[in-house]
Amino acid sequence: MNSKFRVQWTSPSNIALVKYWGKFGDQLPRNSSISFTLKHSITNLSISAEKTDSKCVSINFLFEGSSNSKFKNKIEKFLISQISHFPWLADYHLDIGSTNTFPHSSGIASSASSMSALCLSLCSLDELITGVQLEKAEFFKKASTLSRLASGSASRSVYAAMASWGKSLAIANSSNQFASQFSEAHEIFNDYRDSILIVDDAEKSVSSRAGHSLMENHFFKDQRFQRAEENLVKLVAALKGGDLLSFIEIVEEEALTLHALMMTSNPSYILLKPNSLWLIDKIRQYRTEKNIPVCFTIDAGPNIHLLYPKKFEIIVRAWIENELLTGLVGTKWIHDEVGMGPVKIEASK
Repeated sequence: MNSKFRVQWTSPSNIALVKYWGKFGDQLPRNSSISFTLKHSITNLSISAEKTDSKCVSINFLFEGSSNSKFKNKIEKFLISQISHFPWLADYHLDIGSTNTFPHSSGIASSASSMSALCLSLCSLDELITGVQLEKAEFFKKASTLSRLASGSASRSVYAAMASWGKSLAIANSSNQFASQFSEAHEIFNDYRDSILIVDDAEKSVSSRAGHSLMENHFFKDQRFQRAEENLVKLVAALKGGDLLSFIEIVEEEALTLHALMMTSNPSYILLKPNSLWLIDKIRQYRTEKNIPVCFTIDAGPNIHLLYPKKFEIIVRAWIENELLTGLVGTKWIHDEVGMGPVKIEASK
């Protein structure tokens, strides 16, 4: 029997268009969501597993080549919680290495890319160690379910282009347990661009986990969950029909609603920065003056995702780099786009 195995996956971040905010039970969403899967904002994660006699979960973890006790403890806690599904975790020591192509914990869904990469790697290890291989669809369904338990939005990162998560009347066979690929969008959305304007790459002051918990007693929670479902129904129709005007209206409302919920929770908090608001104003002004269908969305952080169709890429990027950001000292950007999902780099024994 082999005693050493190695797997490596890259997995992307995603940007939600309809946001999920609030959860219940075992990492289940209070409302359904839908997202673009990104191409360049990724986590590259490898695991080397070696047989031991320890009979307990044992890991070393390096992030960007250095020890990170916060991340290690989070991963270790998660692995312990999954030992009933992967009994071999008690028999192997895991050396885990992870790197990002973008700043972590700054509102660009680094937990989505990192936890999905971890869970995809665990599923591949499980196949190598047990000798039981799943059909492709079942493999990714299992990886999405596992990713959900690690970080809710990570469930969507295992699928290419667009993914939905959460039970919704608008999407057939949708589920709270796992995400699924949304493949009914008009072709204009298949290569959509996302230029991420990084206002602040510092770790955000309030974690997404804490933010979700504050929805439990939020006085707008029932209205929010109902509105999210209404917006998802409308957005699915806009995606299918290539309706850019409706797409823009819904996506921007969802972004601002997310931050309004943060500002009106108890305790309340504000993650947007002055430059975030300045950029929102400039984006809307540019859209009106140039008649170019750019729009913004924002995750739980200060950074702005500028979304636009591929055919406007050259002119919009020139505007970003030569005009929009010239007055904002320290602001950086990542030009990203809709991507084809995770990639298995290695699985060997």
